[in-house]
Amino acid sequence: MIRLVIVDDHPIVRGGLRDTFADVEDIVVVGEAGDGAEVIERARTLAPDVVLMDLRMPRMDGAAATAALREQAPDARVLILTTFDSERDVLPAIEAGAIGYLLKDALPQELMRAVRAAARGESVLAPSATQHLMGQVRRPSAGALTDREKEVLQLVANGSSNREAATALFIGEASIKTHLQHIYDKLGVRDRASAVAEGYRRRLLT
Repeated sequence: MIRLVIVDDHPIVRGGLRDTFADVEDIVVVGEAGDGAEVIERARTLAPDVVLMDLRMPRMDGAAATAALREQAPDARVLILTTFDSERDVLPAIEAGAIGYLLKDALPQELMRAVRAAARGESVLAPSATQHLMGQVRRPSAGALTDREKEVLQLVANGSSNREAATALFIGEASIKTHLQHIYDKLGVRDRASAVAEGYRRRLLT
């Protein structure tokens, strides 16, 4: 019997999912949680085999909860179930340790197959999630920032304009723009604000 925990901040969604698995012989819903923090608090008591996890929730989101569950309940497999499928959503969840990523428009039979696969340790990904992961693998510029790129990103995070950053580093403004484009490509973002946010998330900035 597969022990399943449902994590979603919308009670109506949790209720619908609970009903979906109500008559499934090999899957039993042993608990629910309204956000990531709650499932972490209850993980050891509930001892789930699979956690069906929403992504965007108050207090603690799905990616953060997935990472924490690796410490609190290392035997639990996390299957993300969300309405969001952008690269910015998919990659952090997979990096945090989720074994699968599905969208909420999945059919009930697809959900059941995914939970069974997750319990066996097999990955299950929505097509859009697979595309994002393949894009990340194929992106030639993906990798660690150079020391110079880190310097540029730190200056941007400190509020420097391109001209101010160029002056501080004794290089041309065009070089700053080139470095920024490389930074955007490596971090998978499109603008300065997103680059800074991603830099802090990856602990590249102080």
